[in-house]
Amino acid sequence: MNFRDLVYRLYARRVGGRLDHDQVPKHIGVILDGNRRWAKASGGSAVQGHQAGADKISELLGWCSETDVEVVTLWMLSTDNFDRPEHELKPLLGIIENTVRNLAADGRWRVHHVGTLDLLPAETQTVLKEAEQSTSHVDGIIVNVAVGYGGRQEIADAVRSLLLEHSERGTTFEELAEIVSTDLISEHLYTRGQPDPDLVIRTSGEQRLSGFMLWQSAHSEYYFCEVFWPAFRKVDFLRALRDYAARHRRYGA
Repeated sequence: MNFRDLVYRLYARRVGGRLDHDQVPKHIGVILDGNRRWAKASGGSAVQGHQAGADKISELLGWCSETDVEVVTLWMLSTDNFDRPEHELKPLLGIIENTVRNLAADGRWRVHHVGTLDLLPAETQTVLKEAEQSTSHVDGIIVNVAVGYGGRQEIADAVRSLLLEHSERGTTFEELAEIVSTDLISEHLYTRGQPDPDLVIRTSGEQRLSGFMLWQSAHSEYYFCEVFWPAFRKVDFLRALRDYAARHRRYGA
């Protein structure tokens, strides 16, 4: 261990020691941004960047476990990412599939897919379904893997699900118009039954949501971190939690 690593560990321990666990967010959403730029800066390929980003996920979940976080949503592939060239998209899907398999095999996490399955290749769909089924009994952190996810698409899917459900019940449009509410729509989101994210972290220095959990993040706190996702460290995570704990959440009041 060199001197720099020693100083970093001591500083991370200091920040962690001052963290108030009563003020830790229960649900954290993470926009895993900057894989390709990290790879470019280090002379690697986009695929190497995506793999490095995937390898970082297990570390993050370990930190979340240490700090009493209950739900983590990881944005791994957006609906916009399908516009990427095939030579990049195909390996990325393979990396995502392996990552999801590893999350399920770990035994500590309850994996839940959020996104539109129909947009994904058959193999990716199978991996996501199997991971969700095999971990449904796990009493651990809920890990939402956002694959083929878009915030606008989620809201459209929720409304479509709501309409189909009430059509099957024989509800008229007039009756539905009388009862539709934000709570009713929330019951049809990909994350139904889960608390909304308290904190949304985005790496790479970009300061926008890009459509991430548009409905659920109405009252979320945001933390924008300058480092690229593969370089995200425990101290960066702890700083985000410390920053969150220092804020006074008003929920619009």
